[in-house]
Formats: sequence, structure tokens, C-alpha cells
Amino acid sequence: MKYNIRGQHIQVTDALRDFVEKKLTRLEKYFEAPITSELNVTMSVTKGKHAVEVTIPLPGMMLRAEEKSDDMYASIDLVVDKLERQIRKHKTRVNRKVRQESGIRTLFKDDSAPVRVLDEEDDMELVRTKRFTMKPMDVEEAILQMNMVGHSFFVFANSTTREVNVVYRRSDGKYGLIEQE
Repeated sequence: MKYNIRGQHIQVTDALRDFVEKKLTRLEKYFEAPITSELNVTMSVTKGKHAVEVTIPLPGMMLRAEEKSDDMYASIDLVVDKLERQIRKHKTRVNRKVRQESGIRTLFKDDSAPVRVLDEEDDMELVRTKRFTMKPMDVEEAILQMNMVGHSFFVFANSTTREVNVVYRRSDGKYGLIEQE
């Protein structure tokens, strides 16, 4: 695995770098082939909280996790645990849906012990469907609409690009925009 480890408001020491690499190599056991993409790790300290964000681009999907705690080493442990849960959950879902087909299933190792994620059915239960007309608006208006309804995201038709976009409130209080490729 190749690592891109960087720090924001923190010096990434050799000890931190080694710890991150050691912990992230635990994820290799879940994949058939070695991960060839670059793992992006960002460590930061804001208001006394040590945050670690890991992004792993994979064929057909993106793994991402972020954790914060009072200790950087604890944050690294938490983020790796979160990534492992994501991989196991995705592997269970893929294996259930695509038993006879090949495809993305070959991305994950097929070990003899079945992986079971507790309460997965409850996590995937659809409890509400909303339908609405999307009037074209710019990003600023979409943010205002999102704040008016009190949600953390808002789906809208972008008047500039004529495509469906999503604005969302980030954990740092700022806003993000998701656009189609």
C-alpha cells in the first residue's frame, strides 16, 4: 500500500507515520489483491480534538472514515476500526446479493467464515420516501433553503449546470457541494 499522510496544525512524526501504516496494513487481509491506489490520511488538531480522516479509493467505490478523540493514537485506532466495519458490512452485502455472479465480489477475500454484521437489516430499512419538485436554483439559495428546513443536506437542481446537486453542512460548520461526474 502507498500512503499519503499529512498533518494540519500538527507535525507528523515518524512514530505517528509508522503507527498509521502499521494499523492500516490490517485492512489488507480483507482484499484479494493488494491495494494499488494511494491511501490518503489527514491528521489534524482543532480545539484540543485530534482528528484522523482516511480515504481509500477502490475500483467502483470509495472507503472513507473520520474519527476524533482526545488522543491522536486513539483516533487512529478508532478510524481503522470504523474502516474494518465498513469493509465487513460491504462484503456481507455484496456476498448476499451477488453469490453466483463475479464482479466487485472479487475485490474482497472469500474466507470460509461468513461475516455477519449485527442489525444490518435494521440499518437498511427504508422508513420514508419523499417526492418533491426541484426548481432550479443557485448554490447560495440551496444553502438558504437547507437552513430554513433545518436539514444537514439539501438536494436541488443547479441553475448553472442544469444537474442535480447536493449541498451539505460539514462538521466544521462550513458547507460542501456534491456534483455529478
